[in-house]
Amino acid sequence: MGEEIAAESFSREDRRRYRERLLQNLDTFDEYLSNAHFADDRSIGLEVELNLTDEHFDPALRNADVLASVADPSFQTEIGAYNIELNYPALAIECDGLRRLEDGLRSRLDAADERARAVGAHLLMTGILPTIDENLLADDAWMSPETRYAALNESVLQARGEDVLLDIEGHESLHLYVQSLAPEAACTSVQLHVQVSPGGFASAWNAAQIIAGPQIALAANSPTFIGKKLWHETRIELFGQAVDSRPPEMRNQGVRPRAWFGERWITSIFDLFEENVRYFPALIPEMAEAGKHQPGRLDGPPSLYELRLHNGTVWRWNRPIYDPHGKLPHLRVENRLLPAGPTVIDTVANAAFYYGLVEILQAADRPLWSRMAFSTAADNFYACAKHGLEAQVYWPGAGDVPVDELIVRRLLPLAAEGLDRLHVDSGTRDRYMDVLRERATSNQNGAGWQLETIAAYEREGHNRDSAVHSMVADYARGMHSNEPVHAWKIPGTHSVSHTL
Repeated sequence: MGEEIAAESFSREDRRRYRERLLQNLDTFDEYLSNAHFADDRSIGLEVELNLTDEHFDPALRNADVLASVADPSFQTEIGAYNIELNYPALAIECDGLRRLEDGLRSRLDAADERARAVGAHLLMTGILPTIDENLLADDAWMSPETRYAALNESVLQARGEDVLLDIEGHESLHLYVQSLAPEAACTSVQLHVQVSPGGFASAWNAAQIIAGPQIALAANSPTFIGKKLWHETRIELFGQAVDSRPPEMRNQGVRPRAWFGERWITSIFDLFEENVRYFPALIPEMAEAGKHQPGRLDGPPSLYELRLHNGTVWRWNRPIYDPHGKLPHLRVENRLLPAGPTVIDTVANAAFYYGLVEILQAADRPLWSRMAFSTAADNFYACAKHGLEAQVYWPGAGDVPVDELIVRRLLPLAAEGLDRLHVDSGTRDRYMDVLRERATSNQNGAGWQLETIAAYEREGHNRDSAVHSMVADYARGMHSNEPVHAWKIPGTHSVSHTL
């Protein structure tokens, strides 16, 4: 959904022709995978979605003004008028690549924040901006003006046939109808990319799926929405419900949701694109312009415009990407489940965990996914999204185990080994593994810190709205310090929290 489109609405004929083109694209992709050469240079990439706030830390609906002030093409709009996205250039992970990523991110974000302040806005990295309220969800001004966002909003609501129901049970309960995809805009993420060969894609995707639970437990940073304490990573459930195009009757029939963990281990990237075409009707059935993006171009790799556009409207937490641009086309796994924030060092530590684990697990002689049911990986994922570092998970060879114990005893050593295989230097490796170990052993990720800080302000006599705003002010200071979240203090205490 990164490219602009021409129309907000589509006819039945548009949809029929688009389906035919999707099937043509799919056949072309199948043939191309068997014969083409793809780039395979182990590059990594990262995208981070950001919130814009005013001086009171409320949403600032000013992304057009901010982007004009920043004047950097690596920053782009997102669906929410209080969101922007940074697309960080791909780089090599070898040696000190992760440290260069940290330094580069900080430099770009600091410069963008300075330019945003010139137009009355501030950047904040967090999975859900805690100061969003119901008034914003009902205000048409929440959405960026691009046609693709209006088309997506209209298509989801048409398919659903009724307002969006948010129904989330967590620490507290939320039951609310909204008339647009506004809750989707509240969900800001970090997206990690790992480039792989066609032959290596399936093992990389399976590895990413099996670690999704521990990954989200360690990084959880979205414990509230419109003042309610919900899941530790509320963003997972909120996003899924916000973009759900199924009316209740279709959910009851078992029709698959568009925000999807998946249902099976795969043997090829083709499996995922085939599922997209087989299971999901088009939301944005726009055809490529005549003479452009045709399925079987002879002057280079096929664009497969329609297949790639459709893939952008199936929100897998680990999404397959075919990119025909550059000297050679390439394939990558796009890991979409992490929340933004709290700091740049935490973000890069989360990336190190992911890249190291995917590298080591995909090369195993006896893959973990041969010893775990796919449904168990899904159960782990949702348990960790709901309970964070307090979750219990199942792991082959360990059985049912607390996820923080699994992370410290098994997964961090494996991630470190994977980083060694990727030729990451020992100092860089240890910098991020130490951050993750301290976070897991202290039981303080972003979600834990936010929940404890809100509670501390409420004990001092603040109401919920005041406590949330005070917490966000503290959060902003911690974010700019780049001190890892496990070391952040709770108001009224002399040390970090060790319980939630």
